[in-house]
Amino acid sequence: MGKQKPKVLICIDWFLPGTASGGPVRSYANLIDHLCQDFEFYILTRATDYGSSDPYEGITPNTWVQHKPHTYIYYISSERLNNAHIKHLLKETTFDVAMINGIYSWYFSIWPLQVLKQGDKPVMVSARGMLNPQAFSVKGYKKRLFLALAKMTGFYKGITFHATNATEANYIKAILGKTTLVKIAPNLPRKHDVGVLTFEKTKQNPVRFVSVARIAKEKGTLRLLKVLVKVNLPLVLDLYGPVYDKAYWEQCQAVINALPSDIKVSYKGVLKSENVPQVLQSYDYFVLLSEGENFGHAILEAFSAGCPVIISHRTPWKGLRAKNVGWDVNLDTEEEILQAFNEALNLADSAYGKWSKAALVYAKSVVENPEVIEQNKRLFLNDRNTTI
Repeated sequence: MGKQKPKVLICIDWFLPGTASGGPVRSYANLIDHLCQDFEFYILTRATDYGSSDPYEGITPNTWVQHKPHTYIYYISSERLNNAHIKHLLKETTFDVAMINGIYSWYFSIWPLQVLKQGDKPVMVSARGMLNPQAFSVKGYKKRLFLALAKMTGFYKGITFHATNATEANYIKAILGKTTLVKIAPNLPRKHDVGVLTFEKTKQNPVRFVSVARIAKEKGTLRLLKVLVKVNLPLVLDLYGPVYDKAYWEQCQAVINALPSDIKVSYKGVLKSENVPQVLQSYDYFVLLSEGENFGHAILEAFSAGCPVIISHRTPWKGLRAKNVGWDVNLDTEEEILQAFNEALNLADSAYGKWSKAALVYAKSVVENPEVIEQNKRLFLNDRNTTI
C-alpha cells in the first residue's frame, strides 16, 4: 500500500469552473495540476462565480465532489454561506495543512483563519499581492484600518504567509512586522504540452492586439484606450473580461466611440479559462497596462501563444525589450507607452517572427522550471528552513 498523500485544505472565494475573479483561480488550478500527484487537495469555495448570483451548472452544492484525481471541492450555496456552516466544515474536514487565499474576505479569509487558529494544524495565508502598494488604490482606507487592527490584536501571530517573490515578502513584512514568517514560491504556469510551443506566427494586417483582464481601473482599461487616440497606424484591439464597474465601462465606451475609424476596438465578453491559449494564438500582441500584477497569468499565457506583450512596469515580468519579447512600460509616461505601440506596429515582419519565437522560448523556460515546482511543494511541507 502506497504512502498516503498529505492533505491540503484551500479556502478561496471563487474557483473553477468560475473564471471571472481572475488570477487566483488560475493560480490554484495550475498549482493543483502540477502537484496533485504528491498531495490531495480539498477546496472550500462558493457555488457561484464572481459577480454572479447564479449557481454553476452541473455541480452539486454543499457536499464534497471529486473534481479530478486527488482533488475534491465543496461548493457552498448562497443559503448555506454563514459562519456556523463554515466552522462546521473546517472542524469536520481532515487535512494536514490549510492555505487561505487572500486577506479581506470574511467567509474565506478572516473567519476561516479565526477558526483554524484554534486547531493544531499549520495554516498559511497566501497574500496574492493584496499587501503590495498598488493594491491600496481601491478601498485603501478600509484595508489599512483592518490591517492595523489585525497587527494590534495579533491576528496573524504564528501564521506563515506565502509570497510569490522576494519583493512581495518585503511588502508583507513591512505591513505586518519584520518577524512575520514568509515562504516564497512563484506562481506555477498552466501545464502545457511542450509540443504546442513550436508553432510559427506572422504579423497580421491590420495588427491585432488583445487584452484579457477585468474591465477595471486597476487593470488600466481606460488608460489603454486613451493611448490609442494618439496612435497613427490602423490596429485592432479586442477586450476580453468581465465588466467590473459599469460607470467605468461607460467612460471606456465614450473613448472607444471617439476613436478614429481605423482603430477598431471590440468588447468580446468573458473568455473561458480553457479557451485562453487557443484564442491568444490568433493575435499579434497582448497588452495590459494594469496598476500592478503579483504574477499576471495572462501575460505568461500570451508568451506561450507567441504573443509579445506591452505591459506595465509594475509586474514581475521585467527587461522584456532586451529579451525581444515585449515592452514593460512606465505607466507614468504616456510617451513611453505610445512609443511601445508604435514600435510594435512598425516591427518588420521578419523581426516579428523572431520576437514571437523568442516569446515562445521564454514561456518554455518558465513552464519547464523544476525549481518552481519544488518551491511550491515546500509550501505544504513542515520545513522551517524555507521560511524567511
